[in-house]
Amino acid sequence: MPPTLASLVHHSALKLTVRAGEDRLDVPVRWAHVSELADPVPYMEGGELLLITALTLDADDPDVMQRYVKRLAGAGVVGLGFAVGVNYEEIPKALVQAAEKEGLPLLEVPRRTPFLAISKAVSAAIAADQYRAVTAGFAAQRELTKQALTDGPEGLLAALAGQVDGWAALYDASGAVVATAPEWAGRRAARLTPDVERLRERPAPASAVVGGEDRVELHSLGTGRRPRAALAVGTASALGTAERYAVHSAIALLTLTTERSRSLHAAEQRIGAAVLRMLLAGEPDHARAVAGDLYGGLLDAPFRLIIAESASGSAARAHADGHARVGTATPAKTAVTVPDVNGDPLGGLAEVVESAAARAGESVLVVPEGERLVVLAVDGGSAVTACGDYAVVLEAARAAQREQPAGDEDELVVGLSAPAGPIAARAAYKQAEQALSVARRRGRFLVEHEELAAGSVLPLLADDAVRAFADGLLRALHEHDATGRGDLVASLRAWLSRHGQWDAAAADLGVHRHTLRYRMRRVEEILGRSLDDPDVRMELWLALKTTAATGE
Repeated sequence: MPPTLASLVHHSALKLTVRAGEDRLDVPVRWAHVSELADPVPYMEGGELLLITALTLDADDPDVMQRYVKRLAGAGVVGLGFAVGVNYEEIPKALVQAAEKEGLPLLEVPRRTPFLAISKAVSAAIAADQYRAVTAGFAAQRELTKQALTDGPEGLLAALAGQVDGWAALYDASGAVVATAPEWAGRRAARLTPDVERLRERPAPASAVVGGEDRVELHSLGTGRRPRAALAVGTASALGTAERYAVHSAIALLTLTTERSRSLHAAEQRIGAAVLRMLLAGEPDHARAVAGDLYGGLLDAPFRLIIAESASGSAARAHADGHARVGTATPAKTAVTVPDVNGDPLGGLAEVVESAAARAGESVLVVPEGERLVVLAVDGGSAVTACGDYAVVLEAARAAQREQPAGDEDELVVGLSAPAGPIAARAAYKQAEQALSVARRRGRFLVEHEELAAGSVLPLLADDAVRAFADGLLRALHEHDATGRGDLVASLRAWLSRHGQWDAAAADLGVHRHTLRYRMRRVEEILGRSLDDPDVRMELWLALKTTAATGE
């Protein structure tokens, strides 16, 4: 504790006597200052014990003393020490009455006690308090370090909460609460998530003070441009010197833990990449052996493969597809802008998936592949659910921005495989790639392969390349019909829909079966293809369905 007026009064060597303000002696004293100015207020900072002999004051004038004491109290002076036996043999009644009226403690200083002795006593007490604070800070640092090494972040938070006589909480990179101490602080910590998210938008290191039930300090953790975590410390009042040492020590230890976790995370990703390559190479046993306990549980349960691609990767692939198909237009830019990822949409998705898995205690394998991100996650688990929820948010953002001109923001498209096991990992990867391609073409953030398998093939025909193929294949028949020389397109559709049954198809058309046979021969002659070829029949049927779907 810093020195107080009470501690100075009880100092045996000073022999101070209280003449007014007995009920305010517990106020801390920041310094002892001597001034004989009639108005020393311009030179006060607040918290001082002012020492005077009334050399230039008319201490017997009640009005003068009232104004003098009132200004001192208003400036934050915590006490007034009056030396007797110098200019006055005793403290004037006018000064005593003014001090009592303003509630300003008034101490009588005997002649044998020099002001220097009081200043030394205050200085020594302040130094001792600072030494105790530093010593306590070092002790707190040792305790926090011990708890961090033995019990991890949870133990560190518990020790920190005890040091500050309050509570502490740790947040992950997404702003979600990872741990709190004591446990009852969980709800208070959860209410601060929006404040933590705002803190994360500022370059590290950053801090903020939040009011409410408690005084809460928020501190970002991490040495990079983007904070990796955050610490909240809640107390009933402002932190003292020793408590602040403890908080700073906790920040340093948690930052080291965070940076170490990032290094371990990078190593895990390298192992994960090797495991993924083995799975895709059809070597699940080797993959399990390499994964060990790190991903072993994940490989024993049904999982999903997720492939995410950035806008630049999507554009490059779409451009290549456009050149591969004659007469097709390059697909428009339709992927969704990912909010708040600092230009790194793949990193943003990785954070969402990894945070969800960590909170649920699930294993997840995340492998960056250039402009792609490959994720292997438990089927039906929190990571897959979080990816779907993220898709809903991004689809809404896309809808809100649909009328706005497209910019250069980084964007994502995502494909999700059906549930699979280690033996079928290669097939699952192919499924995710197929779903990704459809998502890119349809302008959607996420497409599941099961959605494609359970639906109709017809929506897949709504593609520029397919439409161009259909137009080219049927153009000669349409040109023939346009001359009024027959209805070959309708006849072909009826014949194919009846699986080549002449009587049924002719009845549908209202013509004789010989007329229909003649028309089908004309189709073969015009197209230069045989209708006995099942591949030709399939291509013609898809072409007819495509033109019907587009109203052409």
